[in-house]
Amino acid sequence: MPVPISASSRGSHGKGVGLGLALLSALAFGGSGVAAKPLIGAGLDPLHVVWLRVAGAAVVMLPLAVRHRTLPLRRPALLAGFGLLAVAGVQACYFAALSRIPVGVALLVEYLAPALVLGWVRFVQRRPVTRAAALGVVLAAGGLSCVVEVWSGLSFDAFGLLLALGAACCQVGYFVLSDQGSEAGEQAPDPLGVIAYGLLVGALVLTAVARPWSMDWSVLTGSARMNGTTVPAVALLAWIVLVATVVAYITGVLSVRRLSPQVAGVVACLEAVIATVLAWVLLGEHLSAPQIIGGAVVLLGAYIAQSSAPAKGAAEPVAAGGGAERELSARGTAA
Repeated sequence: MPVPISASSRGSHGKGVGLGLALLSALAFGGSGVAAKPLIGAGLDPLHVVWLRVAGAAVVMLPLAVRHRTLPLRRPALLAGFGLLAVAGVQACYFAALSRIPVGVALLVEYLAPALVLGWVRFVQRRPVTRAAALGVVLAAGGLSCVVEVWSGLSFDAFGLLLALGAACCQVGYFVLSDQGSEAGEQAPDPLGVIAYGLLVGALVLTAVARPWSMDWSVLTGSARMNGTTVPAVALLAWIVLVATVVAYITGVLSVRRLSPQVAGVVACLEAVIATVLAWVLLGEHLSAPQIIGGAVVLLGAYIAQSSAPAKGAAEPVAAGGGAERELSARGTAA
């Protein structure tokens, strides 16, 4: 006789899978910089690397776009928003910010996104936010400032900071739009279709920004240096396209649908920690004591946020859930 499975057990299982997907997404996104830096060092412009990343991923996901060819007719605004914000906006604003302010400052401002997501949930969707989720965001932001050593290169270029804030806002769009439609059950837009068309839209936008026709394509036929080791440039590009973009977006969107935008946003802060550790291991960029401590604080913040319970008096969970519970938590989200 089969043993009945409780709703809480299903919810815990769904949450566990969601956290695993979120961690995998952070790992995949975090590995992009380690592969992109040698390509930039070999002579590619940063914006050209971004274009190759998004355009290559769009080509890989093209069969899925064909499979879900009716999706643009049913959810055109969702696909356009995902492509403009979650793909092109984050990349373009972040790299533009890097040309004016230090990397650490830009990264810290961009990862204010989890706090902005909480603001969206509380004041736009008018849903309660738990104290634990808010504390997790505060700890993650504080730890992140240590990971990127923001004090080592403070620069208050107003336009550069505005661009970095634009990247943060676009990242909020990534988390919020990834959650769109999850309340519709079987009628929800397929996440793979959303990602495929989002990458296509992003590639078109970035083509106008990056102007790839001016790129030195010969770099891709040569090799690049990674901490003294010669690596084929095309292998690094394959990693950026297949792992740091395709796998990263798929696991990221699926994790948001199983968790919630605010929890997935806090877990995404681990991307900066992972990127720093990978740079230490693969590029020989050593970690300082504050970076190690900061990474531990980010981990603590992510743990507190994902384990938080609904706020007192909440009609629906805002920081946990899966399956039927997850559907309830998304009813307040606009279609």
